[in-house]
Amino acid sequence: MTLSFYIARRFATMFLGVFGVFFGIMFMVDMVEQVRRFETGGGLGAAAWLAALNVPAGLYHILPLVVILATIALFLALARSSELVVIRAAGRSALRTLVAPVVTALLIGALAVAVMNPIVAATSKQYEVQASRYKLGEQSVLSISREGLWLRQGGPEGQSVIRADRANLDGTELFGATFLSFAPEAGPTLRLEAESARLADGAWTLQNVKEWQLGEAENPERDAQFHDTLTVPSDLTADRIRDSFGTPSSIPIWDLPAFIGGLEAAGFSARKHAVWLQMELALPLLLAAMVLLGAGFTMRHARFGRTGVMVLFAMGAGFAIFFLRNFAQVLGENGQIPVALAAWSPPAAAVLFSLGLLLHLEDG
Repeated sequence: MTLSFYIARRFATMFLGVFGVFFGIMFMVDMVEQVRRFETGGGLGAAAWLAALNVPAGLYHILPLVVILATIALFLALARSSELVVIRAAGRSALRTLVAPVVTALLIGALAVAVMNPIVAATSKQYEVQASRYKLGEQSVLSISREGLWLRQGGPEGQSVIRADRANLDGTELFGATFLSFAPEAGPTLRLEAESARLADGAWTLQNVKEWQLGEAENPERDAQFHDTLTVPSDLTADRIRDSFGTPSSIPIWDLPAFIGGLEAAGFSARKHAVWLQMELALPLLLAAMVLLGAGFTMRHARFGRTGVMVLFAMGAGFAIFFLRNFAQVLGENGQIPVALAAWSPPAAAVLFSLGLLLHLEDG
C-alpha cells in the first residue's frame, strides 16, 4: 500500500508539472496572439485577461496528451533511478504496479469532467463576450452571417422560425426580425415582420409589427394588420440562445442533459451535443488508457537502451489514439456511427491495445 501511494504521488506530481509547463507556454503564446488580434484594445492587461480566459479550453482539449507525457516522464524517472528494478525484484508485476497511476488517472479524469468542464465552459463563454467587446465596441451589434440569424422555438401551438438581420451580443434583441409560425402537421399560419424584438420573461416583445394571417385568410396582404407593439410567447432563454451559437463544450456538463432535452423538444438535432456528453463521460477511461499506453512502451530498465525510440513510439501511439477519438467524434456527429460507439470505442481500443502490449512484455 505504501508503494502504491508513493507511485500515485509521483504520477500526480509529474502530471501537475507537465500541466503547469503547458499552461505557461500556451498562456504566453495566446497572450501574444491577443495583442496581435486586438491592436487597439486595452494593452497588455487586457491581453493577459483574454489569454487567461482562453487557455483553459485548449488545456482541457489536450488533457490526454498531458497525461501520456506525465506517464512517460514518471517511468523514465523510475527507470533511471533503478526503482523499477527494485519494484520488480520485490515480486510486484507490471500490471499490479500500474494500478496506482491508473486509479490516479481515473480520479483526475473524474475531477476534470466534474469541475474543470464547467470552468472551461464559463471561461470560454466569457472569452467570447470580452473578445466581441474589444473588437466591436460596447454598443455594437453582432452580425451572425450574411443571411442573418436564424432561430427556432417550440410550443403547444406548433413551432416558429425566427430570422433577424442582426442581433445584440447575447441574442436577446433582434433587428429586422421575421417570425413565421407553423401549426402541427400543417403549413404556415402566421407571419410577423418587426423592426425589433426583445426577449424577456418568456416572450418576445415586438416593435412596429406587420402581421399576416396565412391560415384561413383569402388575401393575407389585404387583411394584414399593423401593431406598434406585439407580444409573442417563447420558450427560449438568453442562455439557450447564447449556447446555441457556440459548441457543446461551451455548456457545462451538469446542464447538458437538460439542454439536449430542450433542443429536441424545440425540434433541433441534439446529436452533436449527445456525442460530446458521452465523450466527456468517457474521458476518465481515456486518461487511464493513456497511462497504460505510455507504460507499455517506457516501463523498462534504462540499460535496455533505445529509450528515445520507445518514447517516440509512445508519443506516436498517444497521438494516434487522440486523433482517432477526434475522427470518431466527427463520424458520430454526422450520424455515420452510433453515439456510444463514437465516444467509447477509442478509449476501449486503447485500453485493449495497451493491455495486450503489457501482457506481451510481462515476464513476471
